[in-house]
Amino acid sequence: MRTSIIRTRLHTLCARNLGLILCVVGAAPADAKGEFTTFDAPGSLNTFVSSINRAGVVVGEYQASQDAPINGSLPQHGFVRAVDGTITSFDPPHSTDTVSTGINSKGVIDGWYIDDNSAIHAFERMGSGKIRTFDPKGSIATTVWGINDSGSIVGEYADRRRYHGFVRDKDGTITTFDPAGSKDTRAHAINSAGTVAGTYYDAKDVDHAYVRSSDGTITTFDAPDGLGSQARDINDDGVVAGSYFDGGFHGFVRAADGTITEFDPPGSTGTSPLSINAKGQITGSYDDSSGNTHGFVRSATGVIQTFDCPDSSATSGASINNAGAIAGYFQDGATKIDRGFVRAR
Repeated sequence: MRTSIIRTRLHTLCARNLGLILCVVGAAPADAKGEFTTFDAPGSLNTFVSSINRAGVVVGEYQASQDAPINGSLPQHGFVRAVDGTITSFDPPHSTDTVSTGINSKGVIDGWYIDDNSAIHAFERMGSGKIRTFDPKGSIATTVWGINDSGSIVGEYADRRRYHGFVRDKDGTITTFDPAGSKDTRAHAINSAGTVAGTYYDAKDVDHAYVRSSDGTITTFDAPDGLGSQARDINDDGVVAGSYFDGGFHGFVRAADGTITEFDPPGSTGTSPLSINAKGQITGSYDDSSGNTHGFVRSATGVIQTFDCPDSSATSGASINNAGAIAGYFQDGATKIDRGFVRAR
């Protein structure tokens, strides 16, 4: 799963260079083929997708075949794909590795990059193409994962001791925070009301989910059967999608009143929900008993449909917009390269 790969790579880099140690469904599931449009960034060896906005504009990153490896790994470049299929690549100044993580309805993109000194910074790319970079005060590594339509961005930054969550308002004001008892804090998503969803780790390295309202009030929670819980996304109604661990990974959805429902696609041995839209539809990926990865979409009533991109040996749903269009990436079964897709409702 691409997010896990990115985070593992990021945390390894931080530890090396910065000195840080750092089912319930409403009806029977049904397979859903859907209408797929597949694509590759120009010159791409591998294309990965992170987000789709309400207009259908897609962002992600890609590895170019002509690039030379850096520390044994091909560098990544950001891209944005317009509704007409036009793909524009970009990198912040001095970037050796760019990751695009979100896009709002105004076409503003958030992400993070590694510079030529191996330092990690956040960026926002305006619809005009102008890129602004930023870091919270005291940061030695900044990553961002979510942006709302007002332009507020959330993420985390590392100081010399640990990770902290932060919100950056449209005017550039940055507010940092940590839930009580947090050893490390991650912020994954923000809705239009300014409510943040994320994960924190306690002194025993157990992960817990939280939501933080715009007034700074933090509510922590865990899935009932979880030994650890992570909140991955939140919609404008305050409904949270995430995962929990009990020896394997499972999905959950938390209603605005705090009610938590656990779920898994049929045959899943590991479920990773990543995105929830205004209608309460959730997308993500799951692994089956053979180790194969498939996409899924879960309705607000609990009906789960599974899907695979044509000719795919592994399909991952990354983001769902309010129209129900899903963007993600898949591994081509013949070439074994990763490609992007948009699945129409």
